[in-house]
Amino acid sequence: METAPTAFLGIDTGGTFTDFALLAAGQLRVHKVLSTPAAPQEAILSGIQALGLQTMANNGELVIIHGTTVATNAALQGKGVRTVYITNKGLKDVLLIGRQTRQQLYDLTPALQHHAFDENLMLEINARLDAQGNVIEPLTTADLKTLQRQVEALQPVAIAINLLFSFLDPEHEQRIEAVFAEDYFVSRSSSVLPQQREYERGMTTWLNAWLGPLIKAYLLSLGRAVAPSRLAIMQSSGLTISAEHAAERAVNLLLSGPAGGLAAAVHIGRQTGQQQLMTFDMGGTSTDVALLEGEIRLTDQGRIASYPVAVPMADIHTIGAGGGSIAYVDAGGLLQVGPASAGASPGPACYGRGGTAATVTDANLMLGRLREDAFLGGKMPLHRKAAEAALLPLAEALQISTTAVALGIVKIANENMIQALRVISIQRGYDPRAFTLMSFGGAGGLHICELAEALEIRQAVVPLNSGVLSALGMLAAQPGRELVRTRQGLMHAIDEPSLAAELQLLLQEAQAELRQEGVFNTRHQNHVDLRYQGQTYSIAIAYEGITQAVQAFHLAHQRLYGHTLPKAVELLSLRVHVEAERPPFKLPGVDTAGRTQATDASSAPALTVDNLVDAQGKTIHAPLYQRGTLPVDCLLRGPALIIEEHTSVFLKAGWQATLDETGNLQLQNQQQA
Repeated sequence: METAPTAFLGIDTGGTFTDFALLAAGQLRVHKVLSTPAAPQEAILSGIQALGLQTMANNGELVIIHGTTVATNAALQGKGVRTVYITNKGLKDVLLIGRQTRQQLYDLTPALQHHAFDENLMLEINARLDAQGNVIEPLTTADLKTLQRQVEALQPVAIAINLLFSFLDPEHEQRIEAVFAEDYFVSRSSSVLPQQREYERGMTTWLNAWLGPLIKAYLLSLGRAVAPSRLAIMQSSGLTISAEHAAERAVNLLLSGPAGGLAAAVHIGRQTGQQQLMTFDMGGTSTDVALLEGEIRLTDQGRIASYPVAVPMADIHTIGAGGGSIAYVDAGGLLQVGPASAGASPGPACYGRGGTAATVTDANLMLGRLREDAFLGGKMPLHRKAAEAALLPLAEALQISTTAVALGIVKIANENMIQALRVISIQRGYDPRAFTLMSFGGAGGLHICELAEALEIRQAVVPLNSGVLSALGMLAAQPGRELVRTRQGLMHAIDEPSLAAELQLLLQEAQAELRQEGVFNTRHQNHVDLRYQGQTYSIAIAYEGITQAVQAFHLAHQRLYGHTLPKAVELLSLRVHVEAERPPFKLPGVDTAGRTQATDASSAPALTVDNLVDAQGKTIHAPLYQRGTLPVDCLLRGPALIIEEHTSVFLKAGWQATLDETGNLQLQNQQQA
């Protein structure tokens, strides 16, 4: 009989830190350790040990929900496995040709793009379906034997299968898979991404095979280490999946960690009535930004490195701007920041672990916005002299003071993040002023006021435990699936009952997978991908009926592109979102025991910061508050520094902050009020 879990542990592995959020007996504990990129499970097992959970894990009393960067890092570093790509005769160069789009449109001599796939590992087979799924050329036994000899000679670790129109009839792909499944990691497009566009489908299938053995080995190893406790994995869609299923779906885990932060942001937004959110998750290595309207927005046009990833994933824009981003002076004598990062080892210079390059974290320490004795609750002292030594070569090269260099580094990092926030808002037809800006990640609170000001956003929020919010999001996420199938036709000519029947089949497929994970009660939502006839790209529209969907499509097209067209609306794909139906999850809020209600900062105990540098470069005296001692509804006025164990908040002059009942810091810009 399976042991009932008594505790839930969310784990987010980042490039610099691995974060833990433990929910047991209604109490929340958080923890943070330095990541071990070469072997991520080492940091995880170290954290489990530090939290005193080893016995509980050994007894099967722990449920672990994990956001992993193993697939992401392997893709970014080009460290997948040797993979054979099998396709139809005449089509093996599709992945090399791609969409023939230029990264720099007006560059007449573009550099040759590097790619990780080997042209010598691409094989063709004499089998073909037409656009209706009818067999033109059959797949013979002789074809399969020839293919088997070719694969054996190449000695791959994984195989990707992508045949034309396999989303209409997967039989040929299934027969090829059956030949190799026992000896290789096999990924077939009719399972990974059963929809049109052979290039995107082929790249996604190849990525799944190329990364699959790595993620499978990692998850199986971690699963054994925590057995018999259960291990679930966060998907890029914001839904969780069992480790056993995730081991076959590496491509669905490429935004595993960042999606956890969005799951928590959606949850907090519902609790506080702030569902129009722009989020930025600033960690040690990168910053992820997203726009939320009460739910995680998904896209099938995501990318990782230079590769298109067409599986449903959270619509997140990522830039190389984190606390560990390295500053340097370029060949033109200009100060630059990122995308290279100091990572976890050696880390920023101020960590005292051998790093010598100046980073955003070093700059914030020099500006007094980080405290030497308060980082990670004082468990990890920072070294101001080391930070100053790292900044000095830049100051000498630019002939300015180290303080001015530090301020410049922060301003450049801010500008990079501001541009990223504009991409997900203004460039997509949204007015940032209609949203609340939410920061999380260990470094987010230090930059939130300046980012909000640049976008003319008046309201901002720094959630409780924002430094480990992605790990908290693992606890808030639900098991689920996001399935998609190609179904083309003009909407006015489609039979509505037949469309409903196809959606029902997708729903049943998702529910069958979830039942294998012990999930029997589910809720779901249907979507259709629509476009005007003749267009290339589509818009996902919630589906409740053909007439409603067409009307909603016209409105969405008008908002996104500023116009509608007098053309027929075409259906491209069907989508079904299915997740567990469970009682509403509630993150424990601030512990108000012993705290009093307050209306101003006078009742909030404060120290004084005597070396805080403001946005104009002036050194000022300002109050320093411990967030854990703030009374509910207290009113703090900037400039001020608010610190907690895993993050710090720089409250800029002209801003004020209050602590709400759930422990979130609600910020308001009084100058723009």
